[in-house]
Amino acid sequence: MPRQSLIVALAAAFVSPAVAQDGTHGQGHAEHHDWYQKLKRPGSNASCCSGTINGVEGDCRPTRAYQKDDGTWVALLDGRWVQVPPKVVLQELAPDGRSHICANKTGSIFCFLGGSPKS
Repeated sequence: MPRQSLIVALAAAFVSPAVAQDGTHGQGHAEHHDWYQKLKRPGSNASCCSGTINGVEGDCRPTRAYQKDDGTWVALLDGRWVQVPPKVVLQELAPDGRSHICANKTGSIFCFLGGSPKS
């Protein structure tokens, strides 16, 4: 193996992987917990996030999503594409500009933030 390839391979081994954005329950929750806990479900004062940073995996996590021509959103939830109910879409952007979804382990979506632009 050429020296340059060896250096690249070793560097890759020590770099922590990026958080997967497939909407898997708990992935990426801890890094965003501070602002997730402030999100409120549309039409109520209930929190979008019922998880904690330590212990229980959080309901909110980064995901990939796209907006269809009719304005509705489709997002990855636990590795599968799902239609996001319009009633759970928050009309704000996440601080990191990415899409985020808050849903329990059974797939009920509490809140969704669309990325800017499509993410």
